[in-house]
Amino acid sequence: MTMTRHLRLIALLLPLWLMHGYAHAAAEDTGQVSSKELPVDITAINPEREVGYHVGDVLTRTLILKVADKYELLPTSIPIPGNQKRYRNKEQGIEIYASDLKHEHSGDQNIYTLRLSYQVFTSSIVAKPAALPPEFVKFTGEGQLYRVRLPSWNFRISPLAVYGSVRIEKDMSQFRGPLLLDDKRQQLTLRIALVVLGLSLLGLLYILGNRSWLPRMGGPFAKAMRIVRKTPQDAAGVQLAVSSLHQAFNQHAGHSVFTAEEVLAKLPQFGVMQAEIQQFFQLSRAVFFDAKAPSSLNEPAHVWLRKFSRRCRDVERGLK
Repeated sequence: MTMTRHLRLIALLLPLWLMHGYAHAAAEDTGQVSSKELPVDITAINPEREVGYHVGDVLTRTLILKVADKYELLPTSIPIPGNQKRYRNKEQGIEIYASDLKHEHSGDQNIYTLRLSYQVFTSSIVAKPAALPPEFVKFTGEGQLYRVRLPSWNFRISPLAVYGSVRIEKDMSQFRGPLLLDDKRQQLTLRIALVVLGLSLLGLLYILGNRSWLPRMGGPFAKAMRIVRKTPQDAAGVQLAVSSLHQAFNQHAGHSVFTAEEVLAKLPQFGVMQAEIQQFFQLSRAVFFDAKAPSSLNEPAHVWLRKFSRRCRDVERGLK
């Protein structure tokens, strides 16, 4: 009789004892994570766009966690590559592709940079919403374990091909973003055209310019040409023009020259103008010494001197 009572008592107390044990074990398990909120400064750097992702695309986001140096992040708590994300116990078709953790210490803070890459493994005939779900990492410090939630990020997965006919004026979704054209080729063409234009203008400036803006532009014949172009169309003007050209020849030669042969011997670069230089010295003789000396000019002296001074200036600049 006593044995029967003991068995009944045990049968009544056993469930209570088991429930107490389970409750105690559960209390020990949940007690590993502190209920206190850990002050962590989280900065999330998400992809630039939120739409237009297809199957196979990789999305990368960076999370920067700043915490007091007495707390440390457990590397074993970061997401593991290959782990598929679930929502309400259903696979979302998003898998962790890679994860990288970097740690640095600055002042009294630990700074953790967590770089997570996700790959899309799903598609649909229409654009559908998706999300990079929140992740949870753990910190240790002051003899306690803290669980920190990393924020989620929403985006949209687009189909690889359009299902059915679509009228673009009815498909201007605010999530699509502007339709941009690639103008790199046009920009390159424009740059090349601007460079060619600049070189052409520089060449024209060098050929036609009378001032000394560039090297070899301010030579004696450039100055003489300016004088010749300003002289009056009379005998005095012709004498002034001839004198300025004689002075230019003397400056180039380094001494006074009196014949075409002396000029060509001292300045061989003017050999391309041999006949014209001989005509110039004949004209000089007729202007200053013998007005009756024959001249081989077939046009007025002042007109010919302007052309001659221009040719001398071009040779001076190397424009043969």
